[in-house]
Amino acid sequence: MGRLSDKTNAAGNRIAGGAKVAVGKAVGSKIILADGRIQKVKATVQDVSGAIKGALGNKI
Repeated sequence: MGRLSDKTNAAGNRIAGGAKVAVGKAVGSKIILADGRIQKVKATVQDVSGAIKGALGNKI
């Protein structure tokens, strides 16, 4: 994946993760809450990956 696709996927995962966190809190589900937090961490990793690829000119 390139820088732009990593950043786009990260944004989607951040939104979906935030929604899952909100739903998990609203219904009291620790599983949904944890899943949302994991998805937000995945978004952070994708952001970092995109930043590295941007800095290296997509050579990796």
